[in-house]
Amino acid sequence: MYKVKEVARLAGISVRTLHHYHDIGLLSPSEVKSNGYRYYSEKEITRLQQILFFREMDFSLSKIQEILDAPDFDQEKALHRHKKILLEKSRRLERIILSVEQTLQSLKGGNQMTNHDRFQPFDKSQIEQHEKMYEQEVKERWGETEAYQESKRRTKAYSEKDWINIQEEGAEIDRQIIGRMDQGPDDSDVQRLIDEKRKHISKYFYDCQLDIFRGLADMYVSDPRFAKNFDQLQPGYAEFLGKAMDIYCNRMED
Repeated sequence: MYKVKEVARLAGISVRTLHHYHDIGLLSPSEVKSNGYRYYSEKEITRLQQILFFREMDFSLSKIQEILDAPDFDQEKALHRHKKILLEKSRRLERIILSVEQTLQSLKGGNQMTNHDRFQPFDKSQIEQHEKMYEQEVKERWGETEAYQESKRRTKAYSEKDWINIQEEGAEIDRQIIGRMDQGPDDSDVQRLIDEKRKHISKYFYDCQLDIFRGLADMYVSDPRFAKNFDQLQPGYAEFLGKAMDIYCNRMED
């Protein structure tokens, strides 16, 4: 059995989030003691993993509850779907990060990027192919998700000029953070820029909630491919960025 703080630490989300899931009936603890302490079994841990998978694909909490509570929900089949979509998203993020590095080098007077090089990383055809298959199944069983459609609408509406501005804005935030690395990850200016980085993601891509932002921080450090790309901007930047983002999340949850 796990206490609520242990589950929160294990899943990289806040205790407040778990309390909210309990309040709306999405994830109830297996036992609540007379003193109010919540305890979770392996069954609830498994359900929480599914919840986080669906959240990663922008499903609303109410829709996730409908799906998980459906009598014909197939966990193994859902996991295979999750894996395909997340792998494609991971590969696409790698391409975008590499494109940011190439753009930075170009701004410093390096090789000029072709328009194809600028926008090829934003190709989402493979992701869309897998998501379309999954979306059709979801529509047939549980109806359409507003969050999923909103995410597609936002990215499809961007023009070539929009994409250039989005990319340059993100690169400028990274440049400013790198310029303040000697001040430490908890420095007020660094934390202000980390907040800008989170807002940049939310503004242009998806609602970057704290649990998602903390997950990105972990990925930037633990995934060698992402760490390599960030460290190409500045040696040690991946670890610094991860620490700064983690500090930011802790402060926001206090």
